[in-house]
Amino acid sequence: QARLEESGGGLVQAGGSLRLSCRDPRIILSTFWARAWGWYRQAPGKERELVATLTSGGNPNYADSVKGRFTISRDNARKTVYLQMNSLKPEDTAVYYCAADQDGASALPTDYWGQGTQVTVAS
Repeated sequence: QARLEESGGGLVQAGGSLRLSCRDPRIILSTFWARAWGWYRQAPGKERELVATLTSGGNPNYADSVKGRFTISRDNARKTVYLQMNSLKPEDTAVYYCAADQDGASALPTDYWGQGTQVTVAS
């Protein structure tokens, strides 16, 4: 059962933008701070790939395919993690998954997952 709640997916034209949101309604702020967070995606017929991560120390990392276009961030007051996606391309079409890890330094967050949200980019 997915623990994280995602929102913000949808259909957008190439070149457009979307912002995905992810939150865990059951955690307190200190737990939110301590986690590493990440976004993955899985396109039809392909394996799930890591898109972006954010450590508890606030250090982001991105897949080469999204560098300069996507930004991962967090809002502490809302205990929410975002993935801002700009200049979207048809190849960004996928189901996007939020993940979190109790290890705040994790480069591959996998402890908790969301149910996934569909992003479709039309050419």
